[in-house]
Amino acid sequence: MKRRLTQSIFLLLALLLALPLAGTAATLPDFVALSKQLKPAVVNISTAKKVKQRRPAFPGRPQSPYNDFFDEFFDHFMQNQPQAPRKQQALGSGFIISKDGYILTNDHVVDGADVVTVKLADGRTFDAMIKGQDEKLDLALLKIDTGEDLPVAVLGDSDTLEVGQWVMAIGNPFGLEQTVTAGIVSAKGRVIGAGPYDDFIQTDASINPGNSGGPLFDTDGRVVGINTAIVAGGQGIGFATPVNAAKNIISQLKETGHVTRGWLGVTVQPMTDELAQSFKLKETKGALVAEVVPDSPADKAGVKRGDIILTYEGNEVNETKDLPRLVAATPIDKQVDLGILREGKNKTLKVKIARLDDGKPAASESAASEKGQLGLALTNITPELAQRYGLEGSEGVLITGIDPNSSAADSNLRRGDLILEVNGKSTGNIEAFRTAVAKVKKDDVLRLLVKRGESILYTTLKAD
Repeated sequence: MKRRLTQSIFLLLALLLALPLAGTAATLPDFVALSKQLKPAVVNISTAKKVKQRRPAFPGRPQSPYNDFFDEFFDHFMQNQPQAPRKQQALGSGFIISKDGYILTNDHVVDGADVVTVKLADGRTFDAMIKGQDEKLDLALLKIDTGEDLPVAVLGDSDTLEVGQWVMAIGNPFGLEQTVTAGIVSAKGRVIGAGPYDDFIQTDASINPGNSGGPLFDTDGRVVGINTAIVAGGQGIGFATPVNAAKNIISQLKETGHVTRGWLGVTVQPMTDELAQSFKLKETKGALVAEVVPDSPADKAGVKRGDIILTYEGNEVNETKDLPRLVAATPIDKQVDLGILREGKNKTLKVKIARLDDGKPAASESAASEKGQLGLALTNITPELAQRYGLEGSEGVLITGIDPNSSAADSNLRRGDLILEVNGKSTGNIEAFRTAVAKVKKDDVLRLLVKRGESILYTTLKAD
């Protein structure tokens, strides 16, 4: 009996020890099955374009002060001579999104190409037509005709993606066809300076040159991102455009070949802890309006400088980067509710969104720093000073110097900045500035509206 009890205890312990291992194994994706299922919908893309042949170089030519003379002479001599154009080739990836042959890839893969060739997983190649391009999101839509239904990559929901979740990339890195790599989502909402609507998925699934335009799959086999960028010299870091951003524009690319976006007409900047304190906010969130474009939708709706945009059509604006994407995705002429905070009171404004023209930001950001205290040399603006510092108008006090021993030296203020307001009060001249700061106490945080060149921004200054 005792022996049987001992055996039972050992058996129970063995089962308990095995449970975590079995549970862990059960959560790992079956990458073999996923690869077989998904590879047929992934394509390799090769492009070619003719570029003007540059004049031949002279290897080993020594540096000489006469080089520029000979270069200019050679260019003048050769400019009327026929030069054979050379062919420039590039490789990328893409994936099929419809049975009739529509393919999604990156814009930089096919931009300027004279010939685009798509190679399917079964080895067949087809000439592709560029149906639409969007430089801002770096996406392009291609079309091939095969005369038969093609395998399709199902588009998923990138909003539900979680950090730490398994993902798999399939593409054409370094020209190595149908390469599969796997990893996890390292981060979401990354801003890397690639464009005005940066919102990248960061992953440690290996992404290299040639992966551009290829799909990033979740473990359900659905596309959650389009592999777009890598960090030069970095390892284990890649960036993918969320598929939801692509889903919002695919129909426009198919129907018109380009994307139309909404325009609000404000310049916004991040809300810092000090700025939040100066506005008497409990939370550091929202987009602070630094400038309103005259006759813009925002201007017509009554948005004012100093307003803090907290919501847009019911969506919270926690950071400045949230606003441009929300505005851009809004249909033209749609009226939206803009939730703002003005002088401590919440208001809702009705804004009719207009069309964004090229070169005009939907809602641009102006960055600001936050530290500082009084230690400024100021003067009234004069026409001569305005010309010297590239400023317009005669209102405001000009910073001509900053005490290097004060905290102002560490602030965002610079020599040549024009202070227009202090805590919402106009400072058109030195006297107005003195009045505005007369009752300031030690450790008070002043909110300054500053004009720097053609830009206007808010910053803070801590009083001593």
